[in-house]
Amino acid sequence: MSIISVANAVDSLDGLPRAFAGRRAARLAVAAGFVVALAGGLAGCDDATPHAAGEMPPPEVGVMTVTPERVVLTTELPGRTTAYRIAEVRPQVGGIIQKRLFKEGSEIKAGDLLYQIDPASYQAAYDSAEASLDKAEATLNSLQLKAKRYQQLSSIKAVSQQDADDADASLKQAEAEIAVNKASLETARINLDYTRVTSPISGRIGKSSVTEGALVTASQSTTLATVQQLDPIYVDLTQSATEAMRLRRALSEGRLKEGGSAKVKLILEDGTPYPLEGTLEFSDVTVEETTGAITMRALFPNPESVLLPGMYVRAITEDGVDDAAILLPQRAVTRDSKGDAVALFVGPDGKIVQRALTLSRAIGDRWLVAGGATAGDRLVVDGVQKVRPGVTPKVVELAAAGGAAGAPAAQRPAREAPAAEAPAAAGPDGEGPGAPAPGPDPAQAGPAGGSTPTAAN
Repeated sequence: MSIISVANAVDSLDGLPRAFAGRRAARLAVAAGFVVALAGGLAGCDDATPHAAGEMPPPEVGVMTVTPERVVLTTELPGRTTAYRIAEVRPQVGGIIQKRLFKEGSEIKAGDLLYQIDPASYQAAYDSAEASLDKAEATLNSLQLKAKRYQQLSSIKAVSQQDADDADASLKQAEAEIAVNKASLETARINLDYTRVTSPISGRIGKSSVTEGALVTASQSTTLATVQQLDPIYVDLTQSATEAMRLRRALSEGRLKEGGSAKVKLILEDGTPYPLEGTLEFSDVTVEETTGAITMRALFPNPESVLLPGMYVRAITEDGVDDAAILLPQRAVTRDSKGDAVALFVGPDGKIVQRALTLSRAIGDRWLVAGGATAGDRLVVDGVQKVRPGVTPKVVELAAAGGAAGAPAAQRPAREAPAAEAPAAAGPDGEGPGAPAPGPDPAQAGPAGGSTPTAAN
């Protein structure tokens, strides 16, 4: 109902009876009052809207102060296990295999008999060489006596000097034949011993390539069996030559310190860690041309034979120690349109600034930063999507590890609660309850429970 409508209604009262017109005029006066009050209320709402919009709270962000840490830098390298010793068993004489005296896959000791080759012909050769030596030794005794007599007779001119010289030469020839027969006897003995094929090292023997009755030859290309020593065991690692040079440069420039330990940890192919630590033995001086990598060798104890030759493993080696490393949470680092790493910081004036970062490597859920952040910087960790450079946010200090720092709400003084029972305001004409009493402002109420971060001004 408008004010004009009320005026028109008053004009229409002229033709009504006096008593009826009086009651209707009273009601129209009340209606006109409501119209005026409603118009004033709407005007008041229009004035309050811009005021409320001007009090929009600033965006809230969680900020941590960057502090340097002491970090042991490690590198994970791929590798393959290699037996500590490998012996390929081959026959050194030919013949028929009479016996195989080991169980495939078993542990054997150095000197254990593996195969027996038929020794008959080699035993005969040994006996013949021994007889030839006995014959030569018997001849030597006769020639020694003859040479001695000829020397005496030659001194009194009883025999010619030529005969004495011939006797002496025959003696020396017999002595040489004895040496030859001794060597032949030793050769026959060695060949006879070679019919007993023994293990040169201790370790685990694999499958046999021959059985009893097989004909083998000396120095054949096919191995009879392979013995491998698995405790300890080698792990051959590969590392990029570029990465190796970078680490050496960092150590020489003092940015990293020697860790003082050559310990290496191992992760098996299924992701489980190997319980025993190894030691780094050496680093090769040759770079592989096709891969650009260098080979390093580590030695691991393997008493339970968990590591087998040829297994793929990952080794964690210690590169050095950074006493003032800057580590930033990965969730606080984003990428710009060029793909460069950036992060938001709160500047000294309380405004958001964006900086480019130089990332070195990932350590757990944090980035090791080589440039772009220093100790004391205030890094935006939570609410990165709410702000942009130049904005002045509401700062909530977080702990260094990313957790909130502050006292629990239960330990802070409680805000004064509103009255529990407020009398209801009477409505117009005294009929029915009016609007409820205003409660506390939700924007000013604290959280229901738990810890609350401390806000920095």
